[in-house]
Amino acid sequence: MEIRWTVLLVVIGGAVVTFIPRVIPLMVLSRIKLPEIVMQWLFYVSIAILAALVGQALFIDNEEVHMKLTPKLLAAVPTALVAIKTCSLLWTVVVGVVAFVLLQLLF
Repeated sequence: MEIRWTVLLVVIGGAVVTFIPRVIPLMVLSRIKLPEIVMQWLFYVSIAILAALVGQALFIDNEEVHMKLTPKLLAAVPTALVAIKTCSLLWTVVVGVVAFVLLQLLF
């Protein structure tokens, strides 16, 4: 397999450009004591991002918002219940995949 220098440089450049915005804030913020209200606000950022990603996957199709029952939406119900009940990523993923596959077979 032959690797072109331009492709290799693009991959390395992409890695550097991706790495720098993640490491610099981490290095700076690890040395600063943030106020408690900022820490609470930061706690909810990941939850909000996950909710936006899941909501987009469940309710947007072909750039249109829809509210119809789809296998994805139906599979999200037991998945969310398991996630809330167990707080286990493994069980949440297993239930989500199994529910989605079963509902895809039914519909």
